[in-house]
Amino acid sequence: MTVLPQPVANVLRGEAILMVTGRPRLLRPSFTALVAAEEELGPLFALVERAGEGKLRLTEMAALFWHCLAEQEGLTRELVGEAVLEAGLAGSAKPLRLLLGQILQGAG
Repeated sequence: MTVLPQPVANVLRGEAILMVTGRPRLLRPSFTALVAAEEELGPLFALVERAGEGKLRLTEMAALFWHCLAEQEGLTRELVGEAVLEAGLAGSAKPLRLLLGQILQGAG
């Protein structure tokens, strides 16, 4: 049995872990990832505002997670969306807060 290395999130860089297909996946809000997310979702500041008002849609959350995945190989956006549903809003809130915090505050 092959043991895969577990990703370690650097919370100081806004990284988070999301369980997708039963495995922890690293979410890294790099400049490239955030630019791609912004191209799809619109201004990131507006995304943060919608999240703060409780108006962030599941599709927006899944899209942000998709773009921030450190490695997308073998995954699809649908699998990321299913992971969000499986974790529920409460379970998805922690990685979302970390990513949004990075967007607002930048590297510490």
